[in-house]
Amino acid sequence: MSNDKIIIAIDGYSSSGKSSMARALASAIGYRYIDSGAMYRAVTLWAMRHGMVNDGTVDVDNLVAALPEIKIDFKPMPDGSQRTILCGEDVEDEIRRLNVSNNVSQVSVIPAVRHSLVAMQQALGKGKGIVMDGRDIGTTVFPDAEMKVFVDASAQTRAQRRFSELVEKGLQVSYEEVLANVVHRDHIDETREESPLRKADDAVSLDNSEMTIEQQNKWLLDLYNRILAQKA
Repeated sequence: MSNDKIIIAIDGYSSSGKSSMARALASAIGYRYIDSGAMYRAVTLWAMRHGMVNDGTVDVDNLVAALPEIKIDFKPMPDGSQRTILCGEDVEDEIRRLNVSNNVSQVSVIPAVRHSLVAMQQALGKGKGIVMDGRDIGTTVFPDAEMKVFVDASAQTRAQRRFSELVEKGLQVSYEEVLANVVHRDHIDETREESPLRKADDAVSLDNSEMTIEQQNKWLLDLYNRILAQKA
């Protein structure tokens, strides 16, 4: 029954694996998965395509004025993954590129962008039964979420994971530039004025630096089952 469903908020640092574990949990329990970070990446890509991002500087006024025309949706795939749709176009692969990663933090600090996407995210969670990951899901988007997890791992571990992902996709990047991007994004995420990255007081911490994917997925599913048992 729908009233048995909960909202699951998974926050954490970039490349901490939170999206993979959120997706796996959603698939295991039959919930909808929402990648909030993909939404910020999509807005960033839109801004880049329209010449509103140059050398790390964002044309804030024009981007904010254009927000109502930026439409973002998700297309679920048979394997449980999803594709990000920007104004009707599948941009899932493009938003994962390093040039978008290098600009997304500058776009995501803009208060109007955050307000617009938070409203979209809250609308997606109205019926509950979702797993959403990001930076401020448990603190700002769904402060009343029944299950909150904060994921962390060392910057070096996260950079190595991200580097391996990009290399597997055939992209020409160096580990050093990926690490620099991770450290830079951490700083911006932690110090921005609007919804900075922080662990919610009632979130459960997970450092997955030394965990396998199977171990972290089991940890997450066990936590979900314990929370559901407490609700019963």
